[in-house]
Amino acid sequence: MKLKLDLHAIYSDGAKIEKALQETLGRAVSRKIKMVEIVTGKGSGQLKKSILRFLEKNYKGVYHRIEKDDKNWGRIFVHFRWK
Repeated sequence: MKLKLDLHAIYSDGAKIEKALQETLGRAVSRKIKMVEIVTGKGSGQLKKSILRFLEKNYKGVYHRIEKDDKNWGRIFVHFRWK
């Protein structure tokens, strides 16, 4: 199973972005979802960088790995490994 979070509608509001990330990743952890797809859009890359910093700071020990899509650089995949 996979969750998808599209940040196009709230790209300029940091508080809404952080809240959406916490809700989506919290849902993934509670339901033991294997992957979360985060759509940041292709813009200048600042949103993608801030998402990666947020994940590194707040969810470092929770996710297994982060994959940056090489075909569409406006997407990030967060993979979880559950026992």
